[in-house]
Amino acid sequence: MSAIPDITLNDGTWFPELGLGTYNLRGEEGIAAIVSAIGSGYRLLDTAVNYENEREVGEAVRRSGAPRDSLLVASKIPGRHHGRQEAIDSIRGSLGQLGLDRIDLHLIHWPNPSVGKYVDTWRGLIDAQQEGLVRSIGVSNFTERMITELIEQTGVVPAVNQVELHPYFPQAALRAFHAEHGIRTESWSPLARRSELLTEQILQELAVVHGVTPTQVVLRWHTQLGSTPIPKSADPDRQRENADVFGFTLTDDQLDAISALERGRLWDGDPLTHEEM
Repeated sequence: MSAIPDITLNDGTWFPELGLGTYNLRGEEGIAAIVSAIGSGYRLLDTAVNYENEREVGEAVRRSGAPRDSLLVASKIPGRHHGRQEAIDSIRGSLGQLGLDRIDLHLIHWPNPSVGKYVDTWRGLIDAQQEGLVRSIGVSNFTERMITELIEQTGVVPAVNQVELHPYFPQAALRAFHAEHGIRTESWSPLARRSELLTEQILQELAVVHGVTPTQVVLRWHTQLGSTPIPKSADPDRQRENADVFGFTLTDDQLDAISALERGRLWDGDPLTHEEM
């Protein structure tokens, strides 16, 4: 299995091309699953206040024996913590739960547009970055208009926007906007869970052509589009399979054929509860 490569974010820090989603990985079993993933080469661990497992992620980091600087721990501010000071307080709470001295990437989990405090929350993240509480800052589930507002109001461009993205919802326009502004796209629900995606004929055919699985084809599609997928799995074999996608390359025509599966957004509920966020 080849190592997971890095890219460089717009703030100059490193960021893996594939990471581990940790939603619902809790308790001793969750800790063991995360330790297993670190042992298989994962370095990006994605958690959130709303996942209620920051403690497990921090404990897995300690138990793994991996050098702290070799791992990138990401968490998120929930909607109930919006506001400038509230954001800083939320980050300090996350640090306490994680038991770490810094968070490597912190995101606004959801813009909460009906409340209208996401710009103030972004200012809180900027403050926290300047204090050294977090290394990189970004957003999740933000639209082009919302990101433009953040930039215009503060002059600070998010390093990452984590959004629903999969072959049924490839988000070409948003990805192009991200590329124009140097924002890294990160994919939640990268495999379009609870759908028939992996049974699609084109994915089955490409899996045979490349000697891989349909899952690996989809995850490679993400990375070649310039997005970091964060698939979740507690199974060590599946974790290794998900990470082993850098030994083959899809052609432009193959990428286009996968993107042609587009149907639109699958998740109509509150994305904060989605199991692959």
